[in-house]
Amino acid sequence: MAINRKLSKPTDQRIAMLRGQTTALLEHGKIETTVTRAKELRSTAEKMITLGKTNTLHTYRLAMQYITKEDVVKKLFDEIAPKYSERNGGYTRIIKTGPRRGDAAEMAIIELV
Repeated sequence: MAINRKLSKPTDQRIAMLRGQTTALLEHGKIETTVTRAKELRSTAEKMITLGKTNTLHTYRLAMQYITKEDVVKKLFDEIAPKYSERNGGYTRIIKTGPRRGDAAEMAIIELV
């Protein structure tokens, strides 16, 4: 069962943040964020990659509902998902990098494997 972290945000802001971070992760390949956000982002990013593996019109439209940039969806279906066609999950890696200078929040880099 998935743990839904609230991340100290109302539901609409939390969903918008996760959509933006998922888009950025798929666009750039890796991003730096806090550990708790990275753990929550991992589940949404892996769901999007799993959608990309089936490559039908329905899954393309489902990905377009969540990912905010159309060129990132195209990249997901053309480049990213075929790379993981033989893999059954575990598409991301979280590497802890230490505390942030300003507020000592535990930081991490999340990247595609």
